[in-house]
Amino acid sequence: MARKRYLKKTPLADALDLFLARINASTLASETIPVEDALDRVTAEAIFAKLSSPHYHAAAMDGICVRAEDTFGATEFAGKKFARAGTGAPGPHAFDYIDTGNALPSWANAVVMIERVRQLDSDTVEIFESVAPWNHVRLVGEDVVASELLLPRCHRLRPYDLGALLAAGHTDVRVKARPRVGIIPTGDELIQPGEKALPGAVIEFNSTVLAAFVREWGGVPVKFPMVRDDAESLRQAIRHAAEQCDIATIIAGSSAGEHDLTADVVEGTGQLLVHGIDVMPGKPAVLGIILDKPVIGFPGYPVSAIVIAREILRPALESFLGCATRGYPVTRAVVPKKIPSALGLEEFVRVTLGRVDDKLVAVPLARGAGVITTMVRADGLLRIPSRREGLNAGEEAAVELLRPPEDVENTILCTGSHDLAIGVLEDQLKARHPELKIAATNVGSMGGLLALLRRETHIAGTHLLDPETGVYNIADVKRTIPRVPAVLVHLARREQGILVAPGNPKSIDGLKDLAKGGVRFINRQAGSGTRVLLDYELRKLGIDGSSISGYEREAFTHMAVGVAIASGLADAGLGVRAAAQALGLEFISVASEQYDLLFSRAFFDSARGAWLLEIIRSESFKNAVSALGGYDTHSAGEVLFSQ
Repeated sequence: MARKRYLKKTPLADALDLFLARINASTLASETIPVEDALDRVTAEAIFAKLSSPHYHAAAMDGICVRAEDTFGATEFAGKKFARAGTGAPGPHAFDYIDTGNALPSWANAVVMIERVRQLDSDTVEIFESVAPWNHVRLVGEDVVASELLLPRCHRLRPYDLGALLAAGHTDVRVKARPRVGIIPTGDELIQPGEKALPGAVIEFNSTVLAAFVREWGGVPVKFPMVRDDAESLRQAIRHAAEQCDIATIIAGSSAGEHDLTADVVEGTGQLLVHGIDVMPGKPAVLGIILDKPVIGFPGYPVSAIVIAREILRPALESFLGCATRGYPVTRAVVPKKIPSALGLEEFVRVTLGRVDDKLVAVPLARGAGVITTMVRADGLLRIPSRREGLNAGEEAAVELLRPPEDVENTILCTGSHDLAIGVLEDQLKARHPELKIAATNVGSMGGLLALLRRETHIAGTHLLDPETGVYNIADVKRTIPRVPAVLVHLARREQGILVAPGNPKSIDGLKDLAKGGVRFINRQAGSGTRVLLDYELRKLGIDGSSISGYEREAFTHMAVGVAIASGLADAGLGVRAAAQALGLEFISVASEQYDLLFSRAFFDSARGAWLLEIIRSESFKNAVSALGGYDTHSAGEVLFSQ
């Protein structure tokens, strides 16, 4: 089969307008349900009060009920006495006791607070103030009057709306049915979660992610069986989904490859509206109409599918329901480094967010469309307009939050060298202060120091060895950021060494063997402490890095180095023992090094800084880090240097 090209890449806003114009919201059914079950449902019609609320004149305070005119003339110097009302019509200056919420007797029109009443005997009281008619009384209809509009149509019901419905005499409410969204996963390579994952097999999880979004946005997901890459099978599946649901969706097969059949099937079965949207990730999306039902073809890469779900599926559900889904606000944040972007494509960049001093900082995460874990870590989506070729360092941009704003304010940014102990630190922090979060960005030790210089992080992980003195970190801090107020705190000593595959098939005994033929090495990035250590040790041995095959190949974490070796992409790499232990690799020790955290002075002096330091010094943290393997935490929490 010949490979296809996109018919025409359509701007996101135009694609959405074209798609929404074909949605007929009147086809969505409605249903009557008990008020108690109506939270988050959308009203199908205007709702009018059946009863006034309150439906009687009610006391608003504990006290006595009286005729207001009987109190006129009472002052703090000249009280008036009242006799308790008996049966029948009460005489002048009558009173009776009444509690909050009780109905006023027909003869009374005011309430005097019990604190303002002096009891003379069981049937006589005296008051020392006059009150106006209807004093401390909730009048009939004070809240709502029978027949008044209580709630409009297309209103999403909140907890207090349910109370208002019941108070106004409604026990049932008519709401719009939840739109049914058919979800069809496609692809010969798919396997179900839990099946054995052999090379080439892809665990199917996109349908679960999309189904969760549909529920969150007020719909009902209908998951259909997986369909292989066969045009006729896909045509039957999408017709069936369109018959059964309000929206039909297909996962994968929307691009322009040999087995990407979605666009052709939609065009052959109904009407193809859009094939290709100027958005990244998410460009290969397909939009169409089958049996007068909207159809969305999602890209197979998970982040691409998520972007199209948020930008196309969510507005489609909102169109059916007639009201917006709940979400978090858009804010503005500063990017710490240049973010290039392709001109003509609207790009959504996943970012973590944290406030440093008075500046909200957006740190970009990996941009691959298949990296689902970046969505787990992301606090927001930074939008780069299609007319821009990216953002410059220090520039401010719009960010749609993926978490509540208070979560962002409670984020501690940790930038610099990667270490597994940071994950342990966050876990221990969460146990004591669950509202806090550590967002770690791995840019190497030197990158962490520069982030502190630019006021873009709270703490920097660093293990920079000074070759002249053999001392870690202090010399580089003084040399690189001499005027930045900062405090260096020791975290752990850790064992660095060569990670190799089980059985050590290349017979590597030390760094000298990296230069021998047939050994594929994977390095850490320039500026990382591990790279500094490697170059230092190689110089001692008289080995030029250029003689090592793969010296120029870089990974950004110890685990990335380990995975490259475990998967056969490399034979050796420098990393910590804990990474080797976690991935089942062999480890050849090279050196023991010092890993520290450099706190900005402002953060160190803050309550959060104090909490973090307390945890670092705790026995539970030390024991948990030691259990990773290759760590000495005896002096964790010691302040080594400040400036």
